[in-house]
Amino acid sequence: MSTVMAARPVEVAASERSARSAARWAKALGREQDILWTRSRRAEPRAWLRAVVWLVAAGLHKEAGPTTMLIAEDLAARMDYRRGLVIYDLEGTVRRTGKSPATVKRHVKVLRELGALVWLVHGSKQNIAAPGEPYMATATIYGAVIPPVYDEVMGHRLAGSGYEGRVCGVTEAGRERAVAQVTARSEAQHHGQRRTERQRPSGRRAARVRTVRPVDNVVVDNPRSQAREPHSPGCYHRAPAVQVDGGCKDTSRERATCSTDRRPSFKISYNGDGSRRTAGQTQRGIGITQQVRPRVTWTQRASLRELEVALRPFTDAGWDWPTITAELHSWHLTWRPARPAAYIRARLAQQATAEHQTAAAELAEGWDEQAASGPLAASSPDLVRSVLDGLAEGLATYSTRQAELGLDDLSDQSAAANMAAFLNSGTGAPA
Repeated sequence: MSTVMAARPVEVAASERSARSAARWAKALGREQDILWTRSRRAEPRAWLRAVVWLVAAGLHKEAGPTTMLIAEDLAARMDYRRGLVIYDLEGTVRRTGKSPATVKRHVKVLRELGALVWLVHGSKQNIAAPGEPYMATATIYGAVIPPVYDEVMGHRLAGSGYEGRVCGVTEAGRERAVAQVTARSEAQHHGQRRTERQRPSGRRAARVRTVRPVDNVVVDNPRSQAREPHSPGCYHRAPAVQVDGGCKDTSRERATCSTDRRPSFKISYNGDGSRRTAGQTQRGIGITQQVRPRVTWTQRASLRELEVALRPFTDAGWDWPTITAELHSWHLTWRPARPAAYIRARLAQQATAEHQTAAAELAEGWDEQAASGPLAASSPDLVRSVLDGLAEGLATYSTRQAELGLDDLSDQSAAANMAAFLNSGTGAPA
């Protein structure tokens, strides 16, 4: 009882602190709802949902209520569990919550004004698909954030500011609040256990009741069943005896020589060159996949195993997880495939087909990449020497031509004009 009395002043102080913080709270309007200008810190879905419950219960926004919590729970269920990123998906939210589009828009606006949501990507209906592809718009992406008023009331000590702020500890007031909450929770649990023990009969009394209670098994001890007779034998179908007309009645020699071992239940994997995939290769692929999946949001619906199989073309080529992550982000997906692993396999198959068609077209045109890149692959001294030889040969040809025309001495002819005319001609003939 003394513990509860000691906790009451702490609760009163916490309520006064909450009232002071709420009085200083102001709506997040304009650019404060953007990730670059927000004063709220980033949060993962569970902590964010607890903060939204407090923000709605504190009455900071007059339009916040149960519908706001319903929309927040739908957003939290679809968030990235590490960074708290979520696609708006207005039509899907309307279908899942049963609310009208106007209601969903209004309460998402309430969450933004509470400082609990910020814009990461502003959606647009402008078509961003390449020519020949179906229509594709830009989706709105929100980030889950916790406003400073919540951290102030809870006594959180922050490192950094804005979206990159982090909880690094608690203040003395926050520690007192946490102790008071744990004490109240422990007292409530203790009172609940005592109430249950009072309602439950003692063990000796219960045993005595069980011994004096008569056993009544109506199904077994039915006196009327004694007058019934057993079932009649009747006529039953009897299978004929097995007749062996000829041949061997024992196990055949071919069947006896077959292996009776059970086939392994696991599936054996093979590499692209036909060799059997080792456990080390699989373990390395799973390790890379464990780093890629949390960083690419749209791949998180796939299991670790099927995603590792889909990424094998990358891992077998020696790519590390930052390179694979950058490659998947370069696909610029603004939607979430229902089967990410199947989508990756289909996308890689399309790329392989396109590369094959390009190679076939180059082969048909007689394009030799090695011959075309030969001059560029030459060493720097050889390339300089080749250029100088070409210049020397050109100057010699020009001098010979000038001597034939009798212009090798000083005259009123312009040597610069003759040189320009020589270089502009394709065969070296004077203009």
